[in-house]
Order: sequence, then structure tokens, then C-alpha cells
Amino acid sequence: MNTPHQPPTDFLPESSKDEQAPILAQSIALRRHQVFPTLSEDDVARLRRFGEVRHYGDGERVLQAGVTCFGMMLVLSGRLNIYRQDGLGNSAFITSHGPREFTGEVSQLAGRPSMVNAIAAGALEVLVISPEQLRALVIAEADLGERIVRSLILRRVNLFDTNSGGPILIAPAGHPRLFYLQSFLNANAHPHLVLDPAVSEQARALCDRHHPTPEDWPLVVCPDGVVKKNPSNADMGYCLGLLPDLDPDKVWDVIVVGAGPGGLAASVYAGSEGLSVLVLEQRAYGGQAGASARIENYLGFPTGISGGALTGRAYVQAMKFGVQVAIPATAKRLLCDNAPLEVELCSGKRVRGRTVVLACGARYRRPSLANIRHLEGRGIYYWASRIEANLCKEQEVILVGGGNSAGQGAVFLSGHAKKVHMVIRGEGLKATMSTYLIERIKATPNIELHTHTEIVGLEEDQDGLRRVALLDKRSGQESTCEVRRVFLFIGADPNTDWLRDCAVEMDELGFVRTGSAAGKARCRDGEPDTQDAREALERASLETSVPGIFAIGDVRAGSTKRVAAGVGEGAQVVAQIHAYLATLPQEA
Repeated sequence: MNTPHQPPTDFLPESSKDEQAPILAQSIALRRHQVFPTLSEDDVARLRRFGEVRHYGDGERVLQAGVTCFGMMLVLSGRLNIYRQDGLGNSAFITSHGPREFTGEVSQLAGRPSMVNAIAAGALEVLVISPEQLRALVIAEADLGERIVRSLILRRVNLFDTNSGGPILIAPAGHPRLFYLQSFLNANAHPHLVLDPAVSEQARALCDRHHPTPEDWPLVVCPDGVVKKNPSNADMGYCLGLLPDLDPDKVWDVIVVGAGPGGLAASVYAGSEGLSVLVLEQRAYGGQAGASARIENYLGFPTGISGGALTGRAYVQAMKFGVQVAIPATAKRLLCDNAPLEVELCSGKRVRGRTVVLACGARYRRPSLANIRHLEGRGIYYWASRIEANLCKEQEVILVGGGNSAGQGAVFLSGHAKKVHMVIRGEGLKATMSTYLIERIKATPNIELHTHTEIVGLEEDQDGLRRVALLDKRSGQESTCEVRRVFLFIGADPNTDWLRDCAVEMDELGFVRTGSAAGKARCRDGEPDTQDAREALERASLETSVPGIFAIGDVRAGSTKRVAAGVGEGAQVVAQIHAYLATLPQEA
């Protein structure tokens, strides 16, 4: 029997049992020196002012997965063994930290619970650095902070790639609700493991104890061992620490609604300039851009970068600057007559802010097909991530849309599917898609473009989508296509329904007007005819018709619908926020 501080080699692969090597994903195995760096004595001396020294006895548990919240622990003497732990009690040795090595992964910047267990091996002395001090450290000590943050990011990547430290999802294979939870977790780059009770004895034993009904799937075992039945995304957010308990009495300098590129940019710049920032995101950081397989025209990335990688870096930056990000936190109402401003969430809670930035983007547009909602997650999809791609192996699929997102999705899926049928209503892609994507689609042999075509019917069976009816608008001829996966990239509508109780002015399509455009409705022949209209012409370019409320990115009327444009507006709005805050009465 293993003693508490000895790594249990029964869980190690054969090649690692003798050397007790850390479990590393193949993608980062060659970067071990960056994943688990050993700091210099000078580095340790620089770190001491940020923490306090603590001592632990041999075999004492220092960290408990899903429970312990901390920033970083630097080993000063002794050894600290790190174990992968899941809610079913399975444990596997990851690595052992010796003197001048440290614990943690990137979520510790936000003070979230540990994803691993840590046990003292012998007498242990550590320097404990709180999340607040960890953030101060990586800003004050730029070179050292860069090495630490890189290590924390790579450790998170390793946990994600090895499905370590997250919740366990248990459901019959192909269950639609399982797909939604996996999609939520993947979009937030959160590690998780999926077990089928028909295959896994442990999953079957858990089901025997909890007796799930058809409405209870999936069962989710949180890292702390708590079992949830068919949890909502919000339940998962609380389970994993993604959704903090927000203080209703705290007044934030800035509340950003939406964590797409624009919202993340605004939060990073505002946080870096000392403002207190809360970001409310209804599903996952990155927005629609986060689901892009590859963005190749973003400045500074000549070989391209995935939307997830780009927005993931911005998300880490936001945490680094102390931004509080709540996921999933869906805004229900904006109370713009209150001072300070208030945002009411779907949970019923309210948060207060001196300013609000509307970066809520747009929601995916659905075609008018009778059973489309019923088939969402069972053959109908609105983005193309690796989860959806894995469902398409050796299958023919349909992708609808002619914009850049559709082009990126088609190219990505072509690497997994047998064939991608790209369906558009128009006569070609030139008017709606970047040239580089058009050329890539032409060069991809398993992408076939169908012009002047639209979907007019969906047929299903007990497993989901089975067949699609297509209409050639030129000939009027209808045909059927035997496919089980359809991807819809047909544009989006502004996500502004929740603003109906606020006086924020919108255009006829529901996009938010800002700057002088917010007063045009009250002008005659281009000249202001009221005091309100005259004030509108002097309004900051990103400020709405309600003082202190700003709009950026896709939700703003007249904005350029590009990632770089959203990021630029996110940076620009912070200067206007500072100018507005300077007009408010100084607090005593």
C-alpha cells in the first residue's frame, strides 16, 4: 500500500513507472522545462515579498482538488507531490515539486479552486502567494512574471489535453444534453472526462447508486465529488468556480456585457489602467470569434491563429489585470435610470456599475424550418469545434453560409469530414468572403460549392437528423441529401432584446446607436432641433444615448464586423470611460 507522500505508480504508464515522470500531453512534452521550471535563488528572493512562509508535515494534504483556492506555492525546502484527482476518487501522480519549483495553473490568477491534490513529502516549507499578490507579482516582475504565466498556461493546456482535473460527465453515448455540456466546457477550455455507463464499470456503479431517470442525464461528478443530475451551464459554472458569487453591494467602475474580442479588449485595457472591471458572459469567452478554426488576416500572426487561442490569451490577460469574469452570467435587463447603473441577471441577481459597456455581440440566426430547434445538438450546429468535427469523421456534411466564418468552418471541417457541401443562396462568394479563403476553398478537393441553393426541409429519426431537402432556386428543382450534420453560418442578429427596458437608442435592425448617430433621429435636415440632439452631436463616439453606457463591436450600429475592429473599439472605449468617470461627483 502506498503511503500518502509516495506517488502511486499503479496509475502511471509503463514507460513512466520507473522514473515517475510527469504526465504530459504529447503537444507540450518537449517544453517540460517551461511547464515545470526551476527558479534561480535570485528569483526566489524577488518572490519573497509577495508571500508568506508556511510549514507542513510529512503526508499532510496541502491542496485538495475542487476545494482549495490559492494563488501559487513556491517550495523552499522539502518536496510537494502533485496528483491528478477526479470526483470518483481516481488518483494519478503528475509530478513532484522540489526547492525553487512552484504549484498552480492559470485559473489560480483568478483564485479558482485547485484542479489537483498536493501532498507534502517529508517536512515541507513553502512560500504561499495569494491570487491578489500573484497578479501583483506578474505585473511588477515583468521577466519573472512572463516565465510564471507561461508555465501556468502550459499546465492548463496539459490538464485539458489529458482530461485531468475537471468534472466527469456520465451519459449514454450520443445523448444530446451531453453534447451541450461538452461544448460549454470545451468553449471555456476546461478539462473534463466523458464516461459511458455501458462501457465504464465506475460509471455504471455510480448510476446504480443514483438511479438516474431519462431526465437526469447526464450525471456530472464535480472535482470535489458532488454529483449533479442534468445540470445547467450555470450549475456547471458554480461547480467549477467559473461563476463567482457576485457582491450586489459592490459598485464596479466598468461592467462589460460580453466577452468576445471587443469585450475582452475593453476589460484588459480598463483593468490595466486601474479600473475595477466585471465581465458578464452568457456562454464562453471569445464569443463567435472564439469558435473560428483559424483567423489568418489578424495583424501579427502571419501563419494564422485559431479564435480559441487568440481569445484565450486575452482571457488570461484579463485575469492577470484583476478583471472578474463571470461565466455563464446572462444579462436580463439594464436598469439605466438607476444611479449607479444596474444589470439584472437571469438568476435574479443584480450588479452595479458606474459605466456599462455593451459588447454583447449577436446571436446565431436560425432559418425558418419547423423542427430546427428540436434538432439542435442532434445534427444542427452553429459552430465547428473539434467536438463537432469528431462527429463528422468519414461523413458528408452540409455547411450553409458565405461569410468568412463559414469559409473558415468549411476548411476546418474538410480535414475531418468525407465531403463538405457548402450551400449559399447567391451566385458566388466574392461579395461576402475574403479572397484568401475563396482560394483555399477552391483548392480543397472535398469542398463542393452549391450556389443559388437553400435548405427547405429537415427529416429526422430516433438518432437525430437523417436527411436534408435542398431547393435550387434557379430551376425550382428540389433534391434530398443523406447527411446527419448541418452547420449553419448564416449571419446573426444583434443581441439587444434585453435592453428593451432601457432608453438606449437602436436602429431599425436592433443595433445600438452611438456618438452623434444616437441623436440623428431628433435632427432636421442634419441640424439639431432639440437640446438632446445638440448634446448627441457632442457625445463620445462610442457612447450611447444614455450617459455612461457605451457600445462596441458587432452590437454597435455601423461597426465593422471584424475581430480587429472589435478589439480596436475595446481599446478606444476605455479613454471615453475615463472621460465620463471624471465628470461624476467624487466619492467622500
